[in-house]
Amino acid sequence: MTALSSKLVGKCIAVPESRQLDVMAKLLERRGAEVFRAPLVAIHDAPDTGPILDWIRQFISNPPYLLILFTGEGVRRLLALGQRNGLHEALVAGLGKTTLLCRGPKPGRVLREIGLKEGLRASSPTTDGVIDSLKALEIDGQQVAVQLYGVDPNRLLMDYLASRQVCVSSVAPYVYADDVEESKVLELIALLEKNEIDAITFTSQPQFRRLIQVAKKHALTEGLNKGLQNCCVAAIGPVVREQLQKNGVCVDVMPTKAFFMKPLVTEILRYFNNPEKNQH
Repeated sequence: MTALSSKLVGKCIAVPESRQLDVMAKLLERRGAEVFRAPLVAIHDAPDTGPILDWIRQFISNPPYLLILFTGEGVRRLLALGQRNGLHEALVAGLGKTTLLCRGPKPGRVLREIGLKEGLRASSPTTDGVIDSLKALEIDGQQVAVQLYGVDPNRLLMDYLASRQVCVSSVAPYVYADDVEESKVLELIALLEKNEIDAITFTSQPQFRRLIQVAKKHALTEGLNKGLQNCCVAAIGPVVREQLQKNGVCVDVMPTKAFFMKPLVTEILRYFNNPEKNQH
């Protein structure tokens, strides 16, 4: 273990991750940290796959001018549903014929896994970044498809597309299940309040929303806020950081460029290796 890595020995880091909880946890454990696993949300296929299958078949038969991809999770679930229904090959072919705009790096990573180019990347991994990138594209009057972030209808994006006279079709291939492991969430809040958590990582907006919901439900908001003030708060990227800051939470750590788990762990290591920054 390197001297830098040893700075996590004896540190308890909360990981409110779901699908990749173990990935994040092992990255930290290999560097000496004790990890408190607290799955705050779970992701499931949409309960009604009928409209999604209809969307896939329409996409295959008449590929749009542009497809906006918000999440890697969404792309994976579209491909998996296509596979289960004998449409995978045709769906991949359709994706290859369409101009693709990825909100962030994760959709592009999935596309590369199936042998496709990443396509265009939004100027920033936000809805505003997507809109900014759309301004340079000739989409007026064209057909544009959107893979949504969860089931959020994204009114901001839809209003912009309407202003460009775009014919829009959207698809929501997965849903968040917020009622997961509430007892574990309550345990996390209690540990935060007792200052037994040295750092907490946030890698998506639904994680923090769930934490707030459980705290309010059980009248623990004050204890949660106190705990977050007294530990290192790590955000994976600007979207999550903005959400935390809007809710009065100071973000101590965030990667500067690559918004992935490994760079986030690297920044956590630097934080605990820098006595000037480490005020907690």
